Amino acid sequence: MSRIRIVTDSTADIPVELRQSLGIEMIPLKVHFGTDTYRDALDLQPAQFFEKLAAAQTLPTTSQPSPVEYLEIFQRLAGESDAPIISIHLSGGLSGTYQSALLAKSMLEESVDLTVLDSKTASYGHGILVVEAARAAQQGKSAEEIVALVEKMRRELRLYFLVDTLEFLQKGGRIGKAAALVGSLLNIKPILSMSEEGVVCSVDKVRGQKKAMARIIELLKQDVGDMAMHVAVAHAQAMPIAEELAEHVRQNFTVEDLTYTSIGPVIGTHTGPGAVAVFMVPVQHGG
Repeated sequence: MSRIRIVTDSTADIPVELRQSLGIEMIPLKVHFGTDTYRDALDLQPAQFFEKLAAAQTLPTTSQPSPVEYLEIFQRLAGESDAPIISIHLSGGLSGTYQSALLAKSMLEESVDLTVLDSKTASYGHGILVVEAARAAQQGKSAEEIVALVEKMRRELRLYFLVDTLEFLQKGGRIGKAAALVGSLLNIKPILSMSEEGVVCSVDKVRGQKKAMARIIELLKQDVGDMAMHVAVAHAQAMPIAEELAEHVRQNFTVEDLTYTSIGPVIGTHTGPGAVAVFMVPVQHGG
């Protein structure tokens, strides 16, 4: 039997070499600067995006793939083999991307074995689920086993992120203007995460980046204890900060492996430059 195929969207922020080596299919969201449209992770890479963002007079907008774009990929994969397809997407609480994939599924012939999952998270929180699903597929796991693995990891995933400026969250409607102004003046760093419903939530607020990093380590210690962890650190043009955060994680946790990745254009539209995030999920035993 052919290997199960894994599909995702560009907001998973999976490094391209890793994505290709695991045979993960990726459908891009789009970023719009005025009348110019770019496909996330295809036409526009993170460095190019943040350069354009710095020069832009107005904030870019983003849009999800259409159901037809998903349908084309699902039909192509179904035509290549009768292997099941598992499609894992950006939180439905943040985007209509997941709904687009569900609509595409409803247009398919019933004979196509397709499962569409809501990651309930974003960036490499979503990506780490996709990568481990693809590794499980390489190991010959069944569709049922892979779906169960993804759902278990989704429950166990812990993530925290910091933004360099509150401007982009405010412009995107995540926080009010007054909160953004006061936060910027006082150098207050909100520590953000994702709720169980898959939306951005504030966990704590501290003054200064070093205190914020120390607080993230405290929170992770409460969350995960001394289990062996898959770890990823994502950043928006902020590799030195990402490396500093990664070093704190290495000193405090049992790290099975650590992946660095760049926050892509779609997620970067909402975080702005200078954001950094840490994602941790326990190593799955027996798999």
